Amino acid sequence: MLPWQIWLIVAGFSFILEIATVGFLVFWFGVAALITCLVSLFVPNIIAQTVIFIVLSVILILLTRPFAKKIGRKDNVVTNSNAIIGKEGIVIKEIDGKNGIIGQVKILGDTWSAICEDTNLTIPVDSTVKVSKIDGVKLIVEPITTKSNSVN
Repeated sequence: MLPWQIWLIVAGFSFILEIATVGFLVFWFGVAALITCLVSLFVPNIIAQTVIFIVLSVILILLTRPFAKKIGRKDNVVTNSNAIIGKEGIVIKEIDGKNGIIGQVKILGDTWSAICEDTNLTIPVDSTVKVSKIDGVKLIVEPITTKSNSVN
């Protein structure tokens, strides 16, 4: 097997490994291997090729790692269902904690099944509730205001 073929295999393996990982580190070994593959056509000494590969890998990693960290670092953004914890919604189907009847709440344009945090309460339709947590696919809510002034 010729040296350029070996470097091409190393590059391919590096790119496949990069796909399997999320560190954006192995990618630079693949780039260095591709460059070394081209250099191997002009420099037949395998030791020189290996040195070129190592030096290129180190240079590429050192030059791009701070940049990759900068663009890769994002503040943790709450997404999906956890984004609605603490939000307010409107009851569209009565939540009856006394009888264990699951109601429905419209929140951020979506309809969710909901139960009341206090199982002794009944929350009527058009009441405003606040999401305290999520249990599976059900919201656990607490009343803020109700259609009538009393919550049973």
